[in-house]
Amino acid sequence: MNHTQALAAFLAQLRYDDLPDAVLARTEDLFLDWLGSALASQGAHPIPLFERYAELMGPGTGPSTIVVSGQRTSACFATLVNAASSHLVEQDDLHNSSVLHPATVVFPAVLAAAQDLGKTGRELLLASVAGYEAGIRIGEFLGRSHYRIFHTTATVGTLAAAVAVGKLMNFDQEQFINLLGSAGTQAAGLWEFLRDAADSKQLHTAKAAADGLLAAYLTADGLTGARNILEGEQGMAAGMSSDARPACLSDRLGSRWALLETSFKFHASCRHTHPAADALLDLMQRENLKHEHIAGITTRVHQAAIDVLGRVDVPQTVHQAKFSMGAVLGLIAVHGKAGLPEFDRFALTDPNVAAVRVKTRMQLDAEVDDAYPQRWLGRVEVCTTDGREFTAAIDEPKGDPGNTLSRPELEDKFERLLAFAGDTDTRRARVLIDRVWALRATANLSGLTE
Repeated sequence: MNHTQALAAFLAQLRYDDLPDAVLARTEDLFLDWLGSALASQGAHPIPLFERYAELMGPGTGPSTIVVSGQRTSACFATLVNAASSHLVEQDDLHNSSVLHPATVVFPAVLAAAQDLGKTGRELLLASVAGYEAGIRIGEFLGRSHYRIFHTTATVGTLAAAVAVGKLMNFDQEQFINLLGSAGTQAAGLWEFLRDAADSKQLHTAKAAADGLLAAYLTADGLTGARNILEGEQGMAAGMSSDARPACLSDRLGSRWALLETSFKFHASCRHTHPAADALLDLMQRENLKHEHIAGITTRVHQAAIDVLGRVDVPQTVHQAKFSMGAVLGLIAVHGKAGLPEFDRFALTDPNVAAVRVKTRMQLDAEVDDAYPQRWLGRVEVCTTDGREFTAAIDEPKGDPGNTLSRPELEDKFERLLAFAGDTDTRRARVLIDRVWALRATANLSGLTE
C-alpha cells in the first residue's frame, strides 16, 4: 500500500464517532468563519459576475443556496459562487505548513452537496473534516516548490473539495482512489495574476470547489480516474513539484488532526503580511511610536512572502493592496488596524499610508525562512526620523492555533464581516451564529444560511 492508498483507506474508514470533540468544535468554528467571509463579499466585484454566470447557465431554482444572494440553484453553481465569494475579502482561514486555505474550497462544495443530497449537520461536519485532513496533507506533500508557481488553494483545493463531497457520498477506498485521480487531473491555478491586479484568485477557488464536486458526482456514477495521480511518474508531484514528500500523505492518519492546526485570519490581508503586521503593531504600541516617526521599516521574511508580495509595487486595487507588505504596514502604522474598513477607505487614498508603504522593504531572513511553512515568524526593524532603531519579533501571529480566536472573538468577527457588507441587523447575525453552533443537531440543512 503506497501513501495515496493509505490516505484513501483512512478516508473511507473515517466515521463521525472517530472525531474528537475538539475537532468537531473547531470545524464549527471554521464553518462560521467561512460563512462570514462569504457574506462579507456581497455585491463586491467580481462576485456579481459569478452570480450572473450562474443565473445564465444554471437552473433558476434548485436545492442549494448561493450564500450572498439567498438564491437557489444546482449544487454545481452554488458551489461555484460560494467558493468565489468566500475568498475575496481575505478573511478566510489558512493552514500554515500546507499553505492552503481549506475553508474556501471545502465548505462551498460540502454545503451545496449536503443540501442537494439531504444530508445532516453531522454528515456535513464529518465530510468537512475529511476534506481538511486530505487537502492539508496533499498540500504538505507538494511542498514549497509547488507554491512558488501554483496557487495551492486552487490546485490542492480541487482535491480537498472532491474528498469532502466523496465522504458525504460514503465512498469506499476504491472510489476515493478514482476520485483523487479525477480531481487531480483538473488541478490548476497560477500566481501570475498578482502582477496585473487580475480577478483570477476568485476564479481559482470557484473552479477548484466546483471541479471537486464534479469529480465526486461523476465518480459516484462510475467514472474512473488515474490510480496514482499524486505519486505517479506523470502525476501532480512529477509536474508541479521538485521537493515532494510522499510520506506527508499518510502522516499520522487518525492521530494527528491537521484541521486543528488551521489558523484564523485577524487582518484582512494576505496571510504572508500578518506576522510583520503583528510585530509592527506590537512595536509601535510598546515604544509609543507614531507613523510620523518612521523613517524606514525592514521586514525580515521567508522566501514565499517575497515571491507573493514582491509582485506588488504600487497597488492599483484594494484587493491588490492586500498583497502589498507596505500597504498593510502603512495601515497598521497610521490607523492601528488592517481590517476591511481600513482597506476600503484608506489603502489607496491615504497619503500617510502611501508614505509608510514606500519606506517599507522586505529582506530574506534565514531563521524565518527555515521555520517556514511550519511556523510563520514576524521580524520587524524600524528606524525613526531621529535616528533611533527598534526591533520586534512575533512567533505566533494572532489567529494561529497557539494564539487563536476564541468563540466570542469569532462571533465578533462574524458580526463585523456582515456589517461591512451592509447588514447591520445583529439579530440576523445571532440567528446564523446559533445555527452553526447547533450543526451537530441539525437534521435539515436546506435553510441553514437563510
